[in-house]
Amino acid sequence: MVNSAGWFYWALLSAILAALTAIFAKVGIQGVDSDLATLIRTAIIIVVLSAFVAYTGKWTNPLELSPKTWLFLGLSGLATGASWVCYFRALKIGDASKVAPVDKLSLVLVAVFAFAFLGERPSLREWSGISMVAGGVLLLAFK
Repeated sequence: MVNSAGWFYWALLSAILAALTAIFAKVGIQGVDSDLATLIRTAIIIVVLSAFVAYTGKWTNPLELSPKTWLFLGLSGLATGASWVCYFRALKIGDASKVAPVDKLSLVLVAVFAFAFLGERPSLREWSGISMVAGGVLLLAFK
């Protein structure tokens, strides 16, 4: 079983890799259409994740998943793809140091959506932190 604090280390690693993603993408999209760049990135992700799932023995028949799982993973995939297209277009025309913080407004929106749709109830302290993130994004994004 995974340590209950283990989520933090995975999330921190995710943040580090997401930061590198913005830097690598900003350099990589020079002279390339942002939509084509997104397609190339996605193809690489498919290859790497396929190899990872196969190597770790985690492959199971996806046709055995429930319709609800398919629906919500499908919606998540559509949202991810649309997000990547928007992110790469923003990186193409904007500074990475401004695009990435605005993209992180997703943190604020996740909290709001989790409150509205998943019944999660952040504490006053947590809402304060979420509000500070929102304020920080606005401070970084606009002069």
